[in-house]
Amino acid sequence: MKNKDNLIIGICGGTGSGKTTLANRIAEAFGDDSLLISMDSYYKDHPEMTYDERAKINYDHPDAFDMKLLCSHLESLKRGKGIMCPTYDFTTHLRREEWLHVESRPVIIIEGILLFACPELADVLDIKVFVDADADVRILRRLVRDVKERGRNIDSVVSQYLTTVKPMHEAYIEPFKRLADVVVQDGRNPIVSTMLIDTIERYTSETRD
Repeated sequence: MKNKDNLIIGICGGTGSGKTTLANRIAEAFGDDSLLISMDSYYKDHPEMTYDERAKINYDHPDAFDMKLLCSHLESLKRGKGIMCPTYDFTTHLRREEWLHVESRPVIIIEGILLFACPELADVLDIKVFVDADADVRILRRLVRDVKERGRNIDSVVSQYLTTVKPMHEAYIEPFKRLADVVVQDGRNPIVSTMLIDTIERYTSETRD
């Protein structure tokens, strides 16, 4: 491990694979010793564009993210330094004005669809977990989430999935599964989270002895 005091666990996988659920369970298990960050907070801000222009951006491509800022923040957290984390509004496709002050913790979990697609970002991660799930299950979960939580309509979700989500998954997510230290099936499976939590506990205890 590059820094024995701050372990960074990257949880990657396609949309609807259950990576957010898995990340939350790990964070809950480690309580105050953990910090959970979503890669989605680091979408680039485009206030110069109209809403319609922003809605056409390919949000499943690596270029949609501020990778430089994310790498810098993870490196700071690894060294035990706090950061000012951006927040993002999916209903407007804009970064919110408020930035959150976040303190570093011994176990740092970050989840996102494209964590492994950026070499500089992947290098910062101490443990790389890829969450696999059936494509049909993933699209149904995304459909429910985007309609209920992000104010989208069914037609727009389906159109986005076919034009950007699916091809970007095939180009920038699935091929990088090979970089994972661990590949698990369906992040919503409680057995998966229990196994990973046990592994992380053993890993952290061994590196601190």
